[in-house]
Amino acid sequence: MGRAFGHFASAQPWPGPECGLTRSEYDAFEGSIAEAGRHNGWFAGENVRHMLGSLAFLLNSKDLNAWMARYSTLEQRTTSNEQRTIGIIMAGNIPLVGFHDLLCVLLGGHRARIKLSSQDDVLIPAVLEILDRFAPGTKEQVIMEGGKLGAVDAVIATGSNNTARYFEHYFGHLPRIVRKGRVSVAVLDGSESDQELAALGEDVFRYFGLGCRNVSKLYAPRDFHLDRFFTAIFSWKGIIDHHKYANNYDYNRAVWLLDKVPFLENGFLQIKEDTALASPVASLHMQRYDDRSAVEMDLAGHAESIQCVIGHGFLPFGTSQRPALHDYADGVDTMRFLTAL
Repeated sequence: MGRAFGHFASAQPWPGPECGLTRSEYDAFEGSIAEAGRHNGWFAGENVRHMLGSLAFLLNSKDLNAWMARYSTLEQRTTSNEQRTIGIIMAGNIPLVGFHDLLCVLLGGHRARIKLSSQDDVLIPAVLEILDRFAPGTKEQVIMEGGKLGAVDAVIATGSNNTARYFEHYFGHLPRIVRKGRVSVAVLDGSESDQELAALGEDVFRYFGLGCRNVSKLYAPRDFHLDRFFTAIFSWKGIIDHHKYANNYDYNRAVWLLDKVPFLENGFLQIKEDTALASPVASLHMQRYDDRSAVEMDLAGHAESIQCVIGHGFLPFGTSQRPALHDYADGVDTMRFLTAL
């Protein structure tokens, strides 16, 4: 499946039966990519293919085996009566964001009962068709619910801070992982190269900034010149041509102008000095600092709200959207949770 995803990621025509799919199966998935974009305007084809490329990079025997080797108890689950039915309530902020949870449940030897997000109810079923092609019988292990989740033995639910409270109340009697809204930040120290600042654009703009791994705030030294950053990310200028992104840009700009809020802009990104972590779409918050230790204290104080940190001494620039198989959302080991059931 990883190899097939690689073909889709590069927008190749059907490469032949060696890809493991017939022409009709291959074309059907290509149609799903287009349909997902029509259904959800944020799911631009380029971003869907980027996600498929990220998954293709992960789905190889070496990485999968190394990942599974961490969980020796998986080998002990050999009889069907040890299976559990795991409810998965998926988010839909970026394409296929719920795939990793589904992968964990299936590799953990369990059944999945899925409540799809209305924003991403095309790609997951399409991926399941491909997975069943390579691992016949997989679809029998997955139930997709249109209404209530139904009877489950445990739950993995992803949503906002508000929905998390509902999930905790509704599923409080079950083993559960409940994820809240998180954001990512970048810490600049002034020594960044132009190439690193350009790579930071990937962390900011990929998926239009809608993912929890997207950078929404910059910490920058007092004397850091933002012109360097604006120049480095100029290659992303075309993002403003996307109507939904442009609408957010115009709306936030109008609100800040009316409120007489000072901000800087370059025609496709707005930056406002603000201590808040989360910023609106098409904008970044920035917090200046004089003492690096103050930044570290701030990061520690917001640890429960930060998914990842980009910068020297943290994740390399440009890598936030390339998590490894063991990089779990909210830092909660999903496989460990599933093997303990």
